[in-house]
Amino acid sequence: MCKPIIVVGSINIDLVATADRLPVPGETIIGDVFNTFFGGKGANQAVAAAKLGYPVVMIGKVGEDEFGSQLIDGLSRAGVDTKLVGRAGGASGAALILTDRQGENSIVVVPGANDRLMPSDLSQQEDVLRGAGLILAQLEIPLGTVEALAKIAKKHQVPLILDPAPACALSTSILRNVRWITPNEVETRHLLQKSSLGHSESDAADQLLAAGASHVVLKLGARGALVVEDAKTRTLVPGFPVKAVDTTAAGDAFNGAFAVGLLRGKSAPEAAYFANAVAAISVTRRGAQPSMPTREETEEFIERQNSSRNSVSSTDNIT
Repeated sequence: MCKPIIVVGSINIDLVATADRLPVPGETIIGDVFNTFFGGKGANQAVAAAKLGYPVVMIGKVGEDEFGSQLIDGLSRAGVDTKLVGRAGGASGAALILTDRQGENSIVVVPGANDRLMPSDLSQQEDVLRGAGLILAQLEIPLGTVEALAKIAKKHQVPLILDPAPACALSTSILRNVRWITPNEVETRHLLQKSSLGHSESDAADQLLAAGASHVVLKLGARGALVVEDAKTRTLVPGFPVKAVDTTAAGDAFNGAFAVGLLRGKSAPEAAYFANAVAAISVTRRGAQPSMPTREETEEFIERQNSSRNSVSSTDNIT
């Protein structure tokens, strides 16, 4: 039996409003659609991987409110093992999301129970974490908990993929203890504490390697992803042209799929190609977890796209 993906991270209820455009500060506008979805970057990544047919275990916390029970049920229905999802006093985590007609969004996250996932909770589950095929984490839980997780993963030589979102600076110790760090362009600027990425994403990747990262995937939105396996090996993997309606969980879709691809024996560029496809499908659908495609849907999508792009070998190598 294959070792599971273990996701350590946030579990939120998403309150999503759609309008023609996003309001500017101080402005009130009229929206036309409101929905409630299951979300949270950790839960989203867990669902993304589970819907692709891979065994997934979730470690996180929800509140004692009604949302908490709904969130656990939603994860279970998606195929995620929730036996290690705990309950904390107070409210579950929540995200307030505004989306415009072009699929762009702005998000405010209220951590709630996610803030009560402590390093001690991970210490109690160290044997479980040691048995993972791969661990996924994000930054919607306390940073001290992420640091403790990185140390456990390094200790037991379990690959850890860290999505550094929401964007913030990270310590060298965290960077050195993760296998893959997967920032988008905004998050890369925060990691490097720069106002821009300079001349190229490749330069930014070099700076992340110098800061302590060993493997990097720069998520470039519709342009695809830059996969950096070491100082000399990097591949620009193109994205897929689609009409986006909601980009809320595209990065989470990518990370869940990238993990599945790696554990199914794909090379890093091949896994990124697969993950680009999953992310592309996700932005054509509304909601976070409801937007995640199945393995069959993804394979059919790639097959259609390959009529003009023969295989991942068409990616451009960067020296």
